[in-house]
Amino acid sequence: MSKKTTKTIIKSTITGDTCIKIDHSSGLTIYVDEMEDFSTTHALFAAKYGSINTKFKTCHDDDYCTVPEGIAHFLEHKLFENEDCDVFNLYAKTGANANAYTSFDRTCYLFSCSDHYKESLEILLSFVQNPYFTPESVQKELGIIGQEIQMTNDDPGWIVLFNMLRGLYHNHPVKIDIAGTEESIAQITDTLLYRCYNTFYNLHNMVLSVAGNCKVDEVLEIADKLLKPCEDLSLESVFPDEPMTIVKHETVEYAAVGTTMFSLGFKCAPKDGFCSTKARTEAYLAIQILANASSELYRSLMDDGLINNVFASEIFNGDGYFTIIFEGESPDPNTVKDRIIEAIYNAKKNGLDKELFDEVLKSTYGEMIIDTNNVGSMANIMLNAHLNGDASPFDTIKLLSKMTIDDVNRFVCDEIDPQLYSLSIVKNSQNRHAEGDVQQ
Repeated sequence: MSKKTTKTIIKSTITGDTCIKIDHSSGLTIYVDEMEDFSTTHALFAAKYGSINTKFKTCHDDDYCTVPEGIAHFLEHKLFENEDCDVFNLYAKTGANANAYTSFDRTCYLFSCSDHYKESLEILLSFVQNPYFTPESVQKELGIIGQEIQMTNDDPGWIVLFNMLRGLYHNHPVKIDIAGTEESIAQITDTLLYRCYNTFYNLHNMVLSVAGNCKVDEVLEIADKLLKPCEDLSLESVFPDEPMTIVKHETVEYAAVGTTMFSLGFKCAPKDGFCSTKARTEAYLAIQILANASSELYRSLMDDGLINNVFASEIFNGDGYFTIIFEGESPDPNTVKDRIIEAIYNAKKNGLDKELFDEVLKSTYGEMIIDTNNVGSMANIMLNAHLNGDASPFDTIKLLSKMTIDDVNRFVCDEIDPQLYSLSIVKNSQNRHAEGDVQQ
């Protein structure tokens, strides 16, 4: 007996905003936000499949399959070519702005437009469901992606990030470049691409998010027309055991940079589902209180000439990894690292600044409210909520409305170990011999 399509209205008890969740008969989950008075439409069609998903099995497999690093990114590139034409040529006829990306934990295909959203949505659902791989096209793509890998290998921003991740993670594939290596992609074949496609691009492992000038019934009509019902494969991705220790505290590399760059990461215990959303929200507030432009730490680092206005912080988390990152440019990254660690220890001992907590909480809450009134942001909020395992796209707003400084202080005390850090530094190549440094 085939599954029936059901629709659920999701409403924020805080703001009154609503969106529609559709459990489609094909197996796909669809979110739609009809945003009246907006002229644009934004749509995203995503698979829960990224660079970290290199080992997996389905209900039809006796054992786990391990595939080459970089294959998710390779597959994203190949889907834009079908047997007849390039997909961008199809979008050009509707006037939509289309793109795609592969990250550590997802592959996403998207478009935004002011007109003809239904035609663009048909293109999106059609090409993502119609792969076309041949040995010849795979061979051609190897050269293209190989050049891309060479470019990222020379990108100081990429170098400083992945050296930090490799300093934190022993085994987890988050430390591997999203595009893989030239050696790993050389192992990719059309047969492997089809296997990964048929496994991860199963509609039960995907989500469609549409927001803006759109109608639920119109989206559903297109879905009914184009989505192909499929079996739930009970897909399982597994990751190697990752100890709560680090690989090394510091990595120094040289590249063509004008100013020394750094990335400082703190390894935290990973979380799942709603617990991950809660931890990410608490961690974000904590690092904003510790190091935003109003903090004592930021002002002292600026006054001493240790950072400039590119200094930033972020929360980087997903399946099996959770990292707090501080990054920027500095003539003395080690002193910056020492100051940040000192600030964390002080927060553990004395608690975070209550006045700054109130300020950061209000501004973060306000930014979230603004995002719910932005077409692109709302489409991403719905998509992220589904992929993160949240109960509702409005969970973060609800969390913020109830969060206290005690919650954030508890996260700092219980979840951040200042000694589980790795500092990645990229210096100007010309300084290598002058300083007598040896690459570590």
